[in-house]
Amino acid sequence: MKEADIALPPIPQANGLTNNRPVILLRQMPGFGDFLVCGISTQLHQEVKGFDDKICLADLDFIDSGLKAPSLIRLGFLAVLPLRNILGTIGFISAERHHLLLSRLCQYLEIKSK
Repeated sequence: MKEADIALPPIPQANGLTNNRPVILLRQMPGFGDFLVCGISTQLHQEVKGFDDKICLADLDFIDSGLKAPSLIRLGFLAVLPLRNILGTIGFISAERHHLLLSRLCQYLEIKSK
């Protein structure tokens, strides 16, 4: 497994249950090798414009993603998952899309001076 891969680990849901959900492995964290991940959803109407990213059938990396339908990469749905919870991958996104996601996240997290 590597950064930019798409995996299906168990993720806690709002209702308290755990389901296998697609995530993008954004960055492997130092120390124990856990991954910072962001969720993927087919609920395109939940898009936060300028922050989330849609991956559609016409995108060059859609086939490689292993996703079954157009989806929303939700940068606001972050988690750190232990490596042992990520059993395998279903695909990957392009290096360009991965870089775009990390850049957007970094821009958002950057401390703004007043």
